[in-house]
Amino acid sequence: MLIVKKFGGTSVADKERMLHVAGICAEEYKKGNDVVVVLSAMGKQTDVLLTQAEEINPNAPKREIDMLLTTGEQISVALMAMALESMGVPAISFHAFQAGIYTSKVYGNARIQRIDTARMEEALSDRKVVIVAGFQGINEAGDYTTLGRGGSDTTAVALAAVLKADVCEIYTDVDGVYTADPRMVPSAVKLKEISYEEMLELASLGAGVLHNRSVEMAKRFGVELVVKSSFENLEGTRVCDNTGKKSALFQLEDGAIRAAQSLEGTTMEEMLVSGVTADKNTARIQLTGIKETTKEIYHIFQRLSEQHIGADSVLMSPSRDKTTDISFTVPRDRLSETVEVLNRYSKESFSPIEIIAEDNIAKVSAVGAGMMSNTAIAVNMFEALHEASIDTHMIYASELRITVLVDEKDTLKAVRAVHERLIEKRMK
Repeated sequence: MLIVKKFGGTSVADKERMLHVAGICAEEYKKGNDVVVVLSAMGKQTDVLLTQAEEINPNAPKREIDMLLTTGEQISVALMAMALESMGVPAISFHAFQAGIYTSKVYGNARIQRIDTARMEEALSDRKVVIVAGFQGINEAGDYTTLGRGGSDTTAVALAAVLKADVCEIYTDVDGVYTADPRMVPSAVKLKEISYEEMLELASLGAGVLHNRSVEMAKRFGVELVVKSSFENLEGTRVCDNTGKKSALFQLEDGAIRAAQSLEGTTMEEMLVSGVTADKNTARIQLTGIKETTKEIYHIFQRLSEQHIGADSVLMSPSRDKTTDISFTVPRDRLSETVEVLNRYSKESFSPIEIIAEDNIAKVSAVGAGMMSNTAIAVNMFEALHEASIDTHMIYASELRITVLVDEKDTLKAVRAVHERLIEKRMK
C-alpha cells in the first residue's frame, strides 16, 4: 500500500512530538507500506515569521512573504528525515522544487497546477520514506509560492492523487470530524463518515479540521481521506463519496449508532444535519444604489475576483427607488482590501454606490444533505435562535447548508443552541 500522511504544526511542535510522529511513520513503514509524509511548519512558526515580517516592513511584497514562510516547512521536513534515520528508517526530505510541485503565479494563495513525481517515485522505489514540505510550490518564474493557510492539507491530497495512494491520512490535534467544535460544544459527537460535499461545506464555513481546497480536490480525484489524531491511536473520520444519502445519524460512532437504531424511521430520516460551524473571520458588505443591475454586478465581482477575494452568501434585493441592493460576506482579514476595491470601482465607473461594512459579526451554519427539502430544519434552527434571544442579520440557504449572521458576541451561544436543537435532540 501507498499511504500519504499529513501532520499539522501542533503535531510536530517540539522534539518530543517530532519523534512521536516519526514513530508513527516508522511503524507504517515497517508494515511493508510505502509512506509519503507531508508536514506543516513546527507549532506557531508561521505566525512567528509573519510577526518578524511585520516588524521589518508592514507592507512587504507578497513574493518576499512567501520566500520567508516556506522556510518553516523546510525546517520541519529536514528534522523529520533526521528523526526517521535515527530510528533506522531510510528517509529523504523534499521542498517544493525538489518535489516538483508547480503552482499558479499568485503569491500567498497559489493553486497547484501540476506535479512532477519522478524524483519522489524514484525514492519510493528505493524504499525510502518521502517527506515533503506542505503549503508551498514554485511558479513559472521559479519563485516560491504558498497555498494559503491550511494549504498543507491540499499538498497531501494532491500528492495522494498523482501518486495514486491508497489513502490520505490527515493527522490533527482532534481525533476526527465532530458535529461541532468540541471546544465550543462539549457534547459534540464524532462522525464515523461524512460525504465530500458535507465536509466541503463544513470546511468552507469555519470548521478548521480540513482545508476546503483539499476536500474539493479529494472529491474531484476520488482520494479517500481519513482524519485522525496525532496523539491517540483511535479510529478517525472517513471522508468519502457518500452517494447512498444515508442519515448522518448512522455515521456517528458506535454508541450513537446503537441509539439511532432504537428510533422510529421518520426520526432517522429527519436527522440530516452533519454539523454546526462558526466562522468569526467574517465581515458583511452591503452595497446600495446599484442601477444597471446585471452589468454593475458583473463588474463589481470581476474586480473582486481580480484580487482573489471570494464572496460568500450573496443576496440581492430590489429597493423602492428601482435600484438594487446586494449583501455578501468576505473574510474579515480582507475587509479593508475589499472596501478599497469597491471604492475604487465606484469612483472609476462614476457609479455612486453606497458601501456599508460590518465586522463585528460571525457566521453560524448548519450543514447536511437535503436541507432545503426538509423545511423542519430551518424552522427548528430559527426557533432555537429565537429562544436563545439571538438576533440574525442575514440568512442564506442552499441544499447543503443554512447560514445566519449573528453578533460576534453571540457566536458561542448560537452554536450551542443550534447544535442542541438540530443534533442532540435527534439523538435522544
